[in-house]
Amino acid sequence: MPTSSAVTRRTPDLTSLAFLAVAFLTGIAGALQTPTLSLFLETEVKVRPALVGLFFTGSAVIGILVSQFLAGRSDKKGDRKSLIFLCCMLGALGFTLFAWSRNYYLLLLVGVLLTSFGSTANPQMFALAREHADRTGREAVMFTSIMRAQVSLAWVIGPPIAFALALGFGFKAMYLAGAAAFVLCGLLVWKRLPSMPKTAAASAPLAAPRQHRRDALLLFGASTLMWTANSMYLINMPLYMVHELRLPERLVGVLMGTAAGLEIPIMLIAGLVAKRCGKRCLMRGAAVAGVLFYCGLLFITGSWQLIALQLLNAAFIGVLAGIGMLYFQDLMPGQAGTATTLFTNTIRVGWVIAGAIAGAVAEIWNYHAVFYAALAMAAGATLCLWKLREV
Repeated sequence: MPTSSAVTRRTPDLTSLAFLAVAFLTGIAGALQTPTLSLFLETEVKVRPALVGLFFTGSAVIGILVSQFLAGRSDKKGDRKSLIFLCCMLGALGFTLFAWSRNYYLLLLVGVLLTSFGSTANPQMFALAREHADRTGREAVMFTSIMRAQVSLAWVIGPPIAFALALGFGFKAMYLAGAAAFVLCGLLVWKRLPSMPKTAAASAPLAAPRQHRRDALLLFGASTLMWTANSMYLINMPLYMVHELRLPERLVGVLMGTAAGLEIPIMLIAGLVAKRCGKRCLMRGAAVAGVLFYCGLLFITGSWQLIALQLLNAAFIGVLAGIGMLYFQDLMPGQAGTATTLFTNTIRVGWVIAGAIAGAVAEIWNYHAVFYAALAMAAGATLCLWKLREV
């Protein structure tokens, strides 16, 4: 009996650690590809800025279709754990294709489809974590904030590693490292994450409360605009720094890693004060930080000044990534998978808009002009959030 009780006490800790590790590994995969993708397309696949933007837009559209299909299915039937494992394996295949192929259309149609399944592992994992927290009585806000901090931790080390691998050993080595991260993640999911098969009673879809529909729409619009601004930054910044500011390519990884490192304490603080300040207040503060950040990018060009500016970027993304997801879940009780994927799809819709705008603006004017469009998106998000009611 003492042995049994000891195992019982340890099991939740092992499960929690597994969730944190999976969040970190899925974050590493994204942190390897996203910061370097525009440079990969320009230098390896050799396409124009407009086609770079088209690739990001096409990737986002395919990602939305895949994730939305999986979200509805995962909330109704099956075991979310098995779905996450499958997504990790398909993600590994997608990264392997990127390592070996330089055909633009093959990468866009097949590679992106596979990596879209891989990226869907992340929201499904957060949905499983919310269900696990609700079932075990764990504090969902803080648990989710700590998990999201693991994704930010991955982005602290991911971009510098990505540029070091790509510039030192080639993009093939970088993408194979990403594939290995997905495989390791899949093994961890299979061995350690809890199984929660849907029962007949739980399979019935639950609609969001009628009184929250307006707020859900406003939150969707605000989140989409905020992620659009951030996506423009991620697409545009590597090319802007290399071609217009003439700064070292590795500095892009330093900027993104700095922002991600600052996001971690911001996320944890936001999780601690969410009940006291309210999610709406935190989201409004994040939007204002975004407006100030993109204003700064229009006038600041020095290396150290750009690094210092990442504090505003960290506040912008750190609160949005953690609190925004929980806000959607609060508005859609009983639909953890759908709510989490809906939030994730605001990221993908942001990529759709950002890819089209960033590519077109850079082609017609220059890379610096893209930040004016990003500033407009952040300002629009601020207006949406000022009309949002507290839940």
